[in-house]
Amino acid sequence: MSQITTAEMLQIRELLQMETNSVAKAKATQTLIKDDEFLTLAKSGVQASEARIKALKQFISENDIITSEVH
Repeated sequence: MSQITTAEMLQIRELLQMETNSVAKAKATQTLIKDDEFLTLAKSGVQASEARIKALKQFISENDIITSEVH
């Protein structure tokens, strides 16, 4: 396990938040998509984002990034 800097922890947090927001918005708007090809692309994008979220969560878990410190 490598030492994660504060800046890296903040970046991981921001990436996770960005991906989570992206998936939520994409899922909410999928019902509005009428074109089948575009819908397929949108669903593929959601799957890719969910895979990145899973990878980020695994990285967080494997590197014990979450602490119980209160500042």
